[in-house]
Amino acid sequence: MSGFLLPVMTLWQREIVRFVRQRSRLGSALSTPLVFWLLLGGGFSASFRPPGTPAGTGYLEYLYPGMIILVILFTAIFSTISVIEDRKAGFLQGVLVAPVSRASIVLGQALGGATLALLQGVLFLLLAPLAGVHLTVTAVVAGIVVMMLVSFALTSVGLMIAWRMHSIQGFHAIMNLILMPIWFLSGAFFPPTGVPSVLGWLMRLNPLTYGMAALRNSLYIGNPAAAGALPAMAPSLVITAAFAAGTFAFAASTARRNLE
Repeated sequence: MSGFLLPVMTLWQREIVRFVRQRSRLGSALSTPLVFWLLLGGGFSASFRPPGTPAGTGYLEYLYPGMIILVILFTAIFSTISVIEDRKAGFLQGVLVAPVSRASIVLGQALGGATLALLQGVLFLLLAPLAGVHLTVTAVVAGIVVMMLVSFALTSVGLMIAWRMHSIQGFHAIMNLILMPIWFLSGAFFPPTGVPSVLGWLMRLNPLTYGMAALRNSLYIGNPAAAGALPAMAPSLVITAAFAAGTFAFAASTARRNLE
């Protein structure tokens, strides 16, 4: 068991240390969602009320949970770029020749990226009063659990792609092509109520939709009606956990097939 946990904890610690030494990543991951939230939320608040939400819910408040997911998504992208950098620097090859399982390597990387994404998501959670969201201790704890699952899932998606790539430019192109549409179709930017049927089906098939629903339900856990028309909390958590487990399994499988 120690032979599995030691590389996991070592790679997890390495991601944390790397982040501490590259503090600009904190501003990069937080500033863009914050600007989007203030500009889009402030601009649409006067003219747009999200359908399916209770009366009095402004767009700034509706968009807020989506910005938390966007912070997590950006952090996942930044953290998984390290796979490509480590390959170019020769560190990844050194790790691969060690007598450890590929699953432990990927798990350490995924936990490191997920921890960083969770920490930055929690920082964004401090802005809840500005959005008009009144958090309770239960809501914060439930939100952290959901954010951890979503962070692990999105970091694993990034690792699935990064282990196949040798170019940072190509990695960014693919991540933008895959992850940004997933975010847009998660209910973060607009609710599924009233959208064309094709978009409605895409949103229902999108696993991140249920992570988004679980986060909204968590933030309004004391007042479920304020969250609007959403999938229920329990199935949303189950689907999000399955998404996290499935993406990790694919990332580990990708690592085993890409040993060069």
